[in-house]
Amino acid sequence: MPSSRSASSGPEPHSPEKPKGPQTPGQSRKSNSKDVPSTPREDSKPGFGTLRRAFSRVSPQALAQSPEDSVGLLRRSSRFLMRSIRRPLTSKPTADQTQVASAPGAAPGPGVPAKVGGGVSRQSSLGARPEDAGPETDKSVADLITERQLLVAFQQLQDVESQLVTRRNSHTFQQDPTGFARQAMDVCLHYDALAAQIGAIVRETLGPDGVDAAALAELTRVVCAEEAAHPAPPADGDFLRTPRRWRQLWEEAVRQSAQERVLQAGAPESPGAAEGASNLARLLADLGAVVRRDLQKVQLEVQPTYAAAGFPAWEVYLRAFHGAVAQRLQELATDARGCEQLYLLLDWAANVYSSPDFLGAPDLALPAEPLPPLLAPEVWARLESDYTSFLETKIWSCFENILELERSRWGDPETPEVLQGHYHTPLSLDVHMLVAEHVKAAGAISPELEATTQGICARALGLFLPSFEKAFLASGEVSAPHLGASINALEELRTSLPAKFPGTFEGLQKPLVAATGTFQKHLLQGLQRDVQPLFSAVCTKDWLTQDPLTPLMDKVVAFARHLEHVVPPRGQEILQEAHRYVVREYLAQVLKPRERFRGPARVAGSQKMGQEAQAIHNTFQGLGSEAAWLGQAIPRVADILGETHKANIQKHLEKLIGSYPDIRRDHVLAILALRRLGRRRNHELLQRAQDLLRAAAKSRGAEALESHVLFEEIEVPNSMDLLITCI
Repeated sequence: MPSSRSASSGPEPHSPEKPKGPQTPGQSRKSNSKDVPSTPREDSKPGFGTLRRAFSRVSPQALAQSPEDSVGLLRRSSRFLMRSIRRPLTSKPTADQTQVASAPGAAPGPGVPAKVGGGVSRQSSLGARPEDAGPETDKSVADLITERQLLVAFQQLQDVESQLVTRRNSHTFQQDPTGFARQAMDVCLHYDALAAQIGAIVRETLGPDGVDAAALAELTRVVCAEEAAHPAPPADGDFLRTPRRWRQLWEEAVRQSAQERVLQAGAPESPGAAEGASNLARLLADLGAVVRRDLQKVQLEVQPTYAAAGFPAWEVYLRAFHGAVAQRLQELATDARGCEQLYLLLDWAANVYSSPDFLGAPDLALPAEPLPPLLAPEVWARLESDYTSFLETKIWSCFENILELERSRWGDPETPEVLQGHYHTPLSLDVHMLVAEHVKAAGAISPELEATTQGICARALGLFLPSFEKAFLASGEVSAPHLGASINALEELRTSLPAKFPGTFEGLQKPLVAATGTFQKHLLQGLQRDVQPLFSAVCTKDWLTQDPLTPLMDKVVAFARHLEHVVPPRGQEILQEAHRYVVREYLAQVLKPRERFRGPARVAGSQKMGQEAQAIHNTFQGLGSEAAWLGQAIPRVADILGETHKANIQKHLEKLIGSYPDIRRDHVLAILALRRLGRRRNHELLQRAQDLLRAAAKSRGAEALESHVLFEEIEVPNSMDLLITCI
């Protein structure tokens, strides 16, 4: 398809390393008069750099000329270069031109246009004209190139090139080296113009005007024709017949086109606009859209035309875009700042670009091999390291926000909501969401980053727990429901985090259990403050005729209602602790009585203790306490106190020591002091008790001792009665 640009008469002379498009005649004349280098360059690519060799091949006199003379020849011939370009290279010379050229060694004057073909007619330079030749054969090569009739232009250039080689080999130009240099320069310039058109076609392929299949087909034909005409470098180093390597030029043009497309994608509207995370996200989205759209166009529209000529267009475009995207991401990674921007780059490279759906169809998926990594390993490692550093700060900030939210709830006088029968606070949910969100995001990038993120979350949670515990207990607004809700949250974290993220959060078991235990003790202390004054009525004068236990147990029942909304393991532990506390405090009052009962009062006191022991047992059993081992402590002491047959006291004492091996000698003395049995019997019972205690200490295990602790926590005061009992 003809180019939309204005037609020019010929290409501007330029270096073979950097082909340029056709220029206007005026521009060509100006460049010919100024841009010829003073010293011709030697280059592997045909062009101006080879003209010096052309001189040396044509004329021995040229070898004897000084560099200044050679430069003069180039400058003089360049003034007539564009005149030959403006007409067909094979145009028939005029009679005047033939006469001038016939003079040995004559050079064309300023007013005489340079001739192409050394005065040879069109038939002699291009051969006999085919019968079906079209009108384009009457056009100049420059016009053919401008109209993108590349194959016809190349064929004419090839004919002229062959004639030049033949005439040079026959020493026709021996007397006119300048004429040969001019014609060789014409051929090189037109070859460069052809190369420039090839690059222009490639650049326009992905443009907004759509794919010109005819231009692509013409491109493939001229590249294949050139490769057939110049299959290998000539043995004699002839620059005219040197391969032009247009296939490599085509591949380089594809790479440049991909780079331009990638650089234009998501370009910031103003300086610094791409610094924010949202702008970076937009840039990456635009980049993905451009790459996706262009590669789809290559696969569906460009590749079929190239494939007919054996060009691996899909592979070349794919590698070109992959390299351009990699370079663009490398630049963005250098300027990335903050956790969000770093993650956007990592996520786009790992998930968006590498997704099988990136190109919109499974058969268009980017292959993992043999494409190189999108980001170099060292760049990827730096991005992950920077991301985790920012992430650590961000996660700790999130935990601080969670703590502030919890503070706002502690001051709320309303009871926490009950979900599924338990007090609820969003603490556990917030922590789970925080950990899951970051771990999932990191896992989408790489397993290594996922493991690192889990470790960061575990360390942050370990630092958060002491802060949360301290702030909660120091708030002064702690209520039983809020304590129960916090216990539930910590218990949920302890059980669910290791299950969801095995191998990372097991180290938090002890801190979580410790924090939960602290809250349990604090919750129990509230009950103790309420009921402790009520124990002072036990074993007093009014005790036998009054019922101080009922208000005490009412408070226990009210307290236990809160425990119903605490998760079963922890609620049961607190209930058993409350049960143990009531029994322990009751016995503590019995072992240090304000009154000593004698006779009928002692028997009545024993019966009263038995009744209250049964009431305590029934109440806690009704509340669901599983601490059945506490049920015999008060009745055993009551039996010793109310036993009328002194011989049976030893049996009761043995049962007491067998049931509660943590009892000490001081406790036995306090119990015996309640009976006033006499020195000899007390001595015998104490001696027997010591033997039983030593045997129990050997047989009991540390676990049993820790789980059944009762008397060990009862302090017995040193009184005169105990001293008398010991004596």
